[in-house]
Amino acid sequence: MPRGARSIWMLLDRYQIPGVSADEQLINYADFRSVGKMAGEKYAPYFTAKVYARLRRSDPLGKIAILDLFNYIMRKVWLKQTRIGLSLYDATGQGYLRESDMENYVEELIPTLAQLEGLEQSFQPFYVCTTVRKFFFFLDPLRTGKIKIQEILSSGFLDDLLELRDEDLPKDNQIQNWFSASSALKVYGQYLNLDKDHNGMLSKQELLKYGMGTLNQIFIDRVFQECLTYSGEMDYKTYLDFVLALDNKRTPQALQYFFRILDVDHKGYLNVFDLNYFYKGIRNQMIEHNQEPVNFDDVCDETFDMVHPKDPTRITYDDLLNCGHGETVVSILIDLNGFWTYENREALVVASEKQPSF
Repeated sequence: MPRGARSIWMLLDRYQIPGVSADEQLINYADFRSVGKMAGEKYAPYFTAKVYARLRRSDPLGKIAILDLFNYIMRKVWLKQTRIGLSLYDATGQGYLRESDMENYVEELIPTLAQLEGLEQSFQPFYVCTTVRKFFFFLDPLRTGKIKIQEILSSGFLDDLLELRDEDLPKDNQIQNWFSASSALKVYGQYLNLDKDHNGMLSKQELLKYGMGTLNQIFIDRVFQECLTYSGEMDYKTYLDFVLALDNKRTPQALQYFFRILDVDHKGYLNVFDLNYFYKGIRNQMIEHNQEPVNFDDVCDETFDMVHPKDPTRITYDDLLNCGHGETVVSILIDLNGFWTYENREALVVASEKQPSF
């Protein structure tokens, strides 16, 4: 625990009042103000009546938990320090970080992250790219090329990245953390495995093998039409957006990514033509796998029923986002496995209910 944090904890502990349970430590308002004066000017903003009121729970005498107060102060101090640190990379001085600014920040942060110790020098540029891409995919969906520092701080992504400072970070946390060395190596390894001709780029045919190999050809064609490519091939940065979208279909940013691809004529909405356009790809896959194709009219009706758009003839991005079924709609249009899962959802539920529980 840093020296400043230790001093604050010792002051709070000195004034603690036992709560109802043995491990509960509380403080009243008068002592809260006293601690604030002793903590000094640096911590004065965290010992106001407004802060106290925010932290009040259900104590009948209006006391607050010491641990809640301590965590609140440490979080605020961390945010202030991190904001200052990020501002050093704000080359324009306007409260934004460009992609190159963020890359510089992450590159210089790597030596301070214990969980990245031993990361091979040759992989570091790809690690930086993998890390920065998540920030820009979610915080810059309109692709302006810059992110507000305030949005970086409030997103929670920086917490996940700085979690890697912990030498004893559990394996489960590392597996679930996009920024961990194991996660970054896994994503990059999948990219290399898809790159069969080893030219450092992915063709349409190579990307078709992504995951279980059940994404339909028409969807992949549209990805290459809408996303940045080089001589008709996809680089690692564009691939990362693709992966982040597929792994996070429920998020507004991913749905925006897919909507841009599904909206074939850039009309600002999806209609029967768009749905049929992508369903043809699914239908072709079903025929290839000797499956009986489903009637398109049924698929179309069910899709509109799920979304329930304001205009019954068209589906806007807002409709897709607000209906709560955006992930399902996307899956049945771009992925044979997603389509099959939806079509057999009732049978799958019955099968799962029959599974013996241990």
